[in-house]
Amino acid sequence: MMKKLIPVLILAFVSNFVFAQNQYVTLVERPNEKTYKGIISQEVLLADTSFKWYAENLKGYTPNKAGLEGLQKNKDSVQLLVFMGTWCEDSHVIIPKFYSLLEAASFSKEKVTLIGVDRSKVTLSHLAEALNIKSVPTIIILKNGKELGRVVEYGKYGLFDMEMGEILKTAS
Repeated sequence: MMKKLIPVLILAFVSNFVFAQNQYVTLVERPNEKTYKGIISQEVLLADTSFKWYAENLKGYTPNKAGLEGLQKNKDSVQLLVFMGTWCEDSHVIIPKFYSLLEAASFSKEKVTLIGVDRSKVTLSHLAEALNIKSVPTIIILKNGKELGRVVEYGKYGLFDMEMGEILKTAS
C-alpha cells in the first residue's frame, strides 16, 4: 500500500515547487468560518486577517529540546507533510507553534507541504484519504519518500514537538 502512495507524496511535494504558488479553494462550511482546502502555506495563514488565532497561539511557546535538536540534525534529509484544518482549534494551537519550531531549528519551509482539509478531512485530489488522515493536525515525517512516523494532534505526550523529536531520532 505504501509503495502506491509514494508517487502521490512525490507529486504533492513537486507540485508545491513547480507551481511556486498556493493551490487551494476557499470554502465557507459554517457561518463566519473560512476553510482553506488544498496546498497552502504559512504566508497564506499570516496574510488572512480573519485568522487572528495564529498570532495569539504563539504567546509563551518555547520549542521542546528534542524536537528542536531532531529538526536541526535532520534538516537536510527529511520532509514534512502537514495536514491541518483552518476551522480546527487544535490546528489553531499547533500550527503556529510548529512554524515557530521550524524557524528556531533553521528548518527550510521549502521542505514542508501544508495541506488544508475541510471538516470531512477531505483534500483536493483526496490525498488525506489516501494517507488515512483521520484527525488534524497530522504531521508526517518523511525520509527518502518513506514515512518515518506521524504526530496526530498533540501527540501521545500532549507535546507535538517532543514526539517529533522521538520520530526524528530514527532518521539517522
